[in-house]
Order: sequence, then C-alpha cells, then structure tokens
Amino acid sequence: GVRTLIARHRDVVQERDGLRRRLHHLEKTAAAKVGPFRRWRPQSELTEDEQKIIDAFHEPYYGRWEKGDDTITVSWLGYRTLKCPLDVWTYQEMIVETRPAVIVECGTRFGGSAYFFATLLDLLGGGKVVTVDIDPSIKRPEHPRITYLLGSSIDSDIVAQVREHVGQGKRVMVVLDSDHSEAHVAEELKAYAPMVTEGQYLVVEDTNIYGHPAYPSFGPGPMVAREACMATNPPFDHDPIAQRFLMTLNPKGWLRRRP
Repeated sequence: GVRTLIARHRDVVQERDGLRRRLHHLEKTAAAKVGPFRRWRPQSELTEDEQKIIDAFHEPYYGRWEKGDDTITVSWLGYRTLKCPLDVWTYQEMIVETRPAVIVECGTRFGGSAYFFATLLDLLGGGKVVTVDIDPSIKRPEHPRITYLLGSSIDSDIVAQVREHVGQGKRVMVVLDSDHSEAHVAEELKAYAPMVTEGQYLVVEDTNIYGHPAYPSFGPGPMVAREACMATNPPFDHDPIAQRFLMTLNPKGWLRRRP
C-alpha cells in the first residue's frame, strides 16, 4: 500500500545520498593523490630546431585564415570564436584547476568563447563571465552566467563597471582579446592586470602577430605590450605548461599571478 511505497522511497533516497557521499569521498581522495593534471610535471625547453618547426607550421596555419580559410574559425555549441582548438583545451584545463569566480573577457566578438567559459562554469557549479565589446550588431548567445558590456574595454566607465562586477576577494581571471594594437593592449594591461587575483590567469591573446611568427605586417601588437608590461616586474609568471601542445596563438601570453 501507500506505507510500503513511502518506505521504499525513503530507502531509495537514503541509498542515493549514501552513494553521493561515497562518490564525493572518492573524488576527494583521487584529487589528493594525483592533483590537477596540468601540474603533474614541468615542461622542457624547446630546442631551436623544434621552434623552427612550430614556426614553419604556424605561418600557413594563420596565413590561410588571413586569406579567408577557416583554420582558426571554430565554434562552441554553434557559436563562433576565433581560437586555436589547442588553446581552447588549455583554457578548459586552467579553468578547472583554478575555479575562477569571475572571468573577465575583453573582446566578445561572436560570443563563442564567452559561451564556452559559461558552460564550463555550469559544469563546475559556479562563477560568471563579464565580457566587453564595442559592436552591438552581433547576435550573441544568451546565458545566465554571461553579462555583456557594450563599449571600449579601456573606457573608464567600462572599467568601473567591470570592477563592480568583480567585487572584492573573488577569484578573478582576465582574458585580453579585443583591439590588438600595442597602445590598446598596454592600456588594458594597466586597467585589468590588477584585477587578477592570486593564482589566477591573465591571458594576453594573439601575441603571435607582428612576426611572432605570424602576420608581420600587422604592426606592434600584444607581444610588444606584454613584453613592456613584464619588464616592469609585475606579480605574474609565464606558464610554460600552457604551451605544452606546442601550437598556440598566444605564445608567452599565458600569465599566472604569483601567490
């Protein structure tokens, strides 16, 4: 009868809760034994010949995109983004490892990367994305974890809005992927690098352009701004593990804030 059904339901619920507790214990035990995958071992330095091979591949990979092919045009759940798939995987690893509460993205473009970040945060059970772009004409994906801000990433009002979303004491990661001119990236670094919290990442995207090794005719860009910033001895270190796949559009651009 009804009492029997209620008793069976109670037993099922208790068994389910017990399984959840055991699974949680196993996950914690496994994490304590092996740690995050990306921290297993340091990476060796590239030889000169290896770097030449990477550069030789990089030039047609990026150059074909300049000519209209889709080498770096990828999508996440149907929404476009312009990234090397190996870099997308690297983002997944670092976000899982560092669990940012806020991911600030300068340069939304099509919204694919913001959507990618948001769905990862869904899987991890927390966090939000604040993304900035000057173009209001693009239809971008809607997601409860994404906040879109319209304007220049270096405009003082936009920077103030981002600071308000970031708040105090949260784990904050920043991705710079908007205007790639040296002057613009330098201003972004001044505004957003201080928002990155200890142990989190500041990613300077597209440091490969202006001959590093791609698109030499672009002019001074993210790499030049990045080098000038690092010369001031900020509390960041380049993370070589982020480049272990060898091919990246962001060489030397994966910066982690020291504890």
